[in-house]
Amino acid sequence: MDRVLASGAKGCRFDPCPAYFNTQFFFIVNDEYWMELAFQEALRSAQNRDFPVGAVVVIDEEAISRAGNERYLSHSPLGHAEAIAITRAAEILGDWRLTQATVYVTMEPCPMCSGLMLQTRIKRLVYGVPSYREGCAGSVVNLLDYPGMAHHIEVCSGMLSKKISDLMQDFFLDSRS
Repeated sequence: MDRVLASGAKGCRFDPCPAYFNTQFFFIVNDEYWMELAFQEALRSAQNRDFPVGAVVVIDEEAISRAGNERYLSHSPLGHAEAIAITRAAEILGDWRLTQATVYVTMEPCPMCSGLMLQTRIKRLVYGVPSYREGCAGSVVNLLDYPGMAHHIEVCSGMLSKKISDLMQDFFLDSRS
């Protein structure tokens, strides 16, 4: 266990959410595992020449669904990784309410995906890198904890941020050459 805890905490900019402070190492290790799955989905998106974002929906330590961006693959503006993964999870569970779900996504959600998370009552969001252009979990605006909203989502950020940033930079460099 010490080996796992050390690898989960070492060099990680991820700040555990206050609600999980007493069990922070448990969550850091598990969050890192699930974010790694989201990263694999982002890699798959990049291989399909789509922007490299991946998402995983987890309930009770089980991945219910996972997806990468498919906007170019599906020719759909709704082809965001989070939207696909959340929709699949709702279909699999037979319920649009995902009140116990944690969504792991490599990049901070946009307004559309943040709205979908609010509508499906997601419990927790863990994302890797901020989106300074349209991030709605705190970078531009925080829709997920906006005053007056009926639902609020716990947000944790920075998980695997270096690895994800490198993937995105490589993607842009490759697309320009």
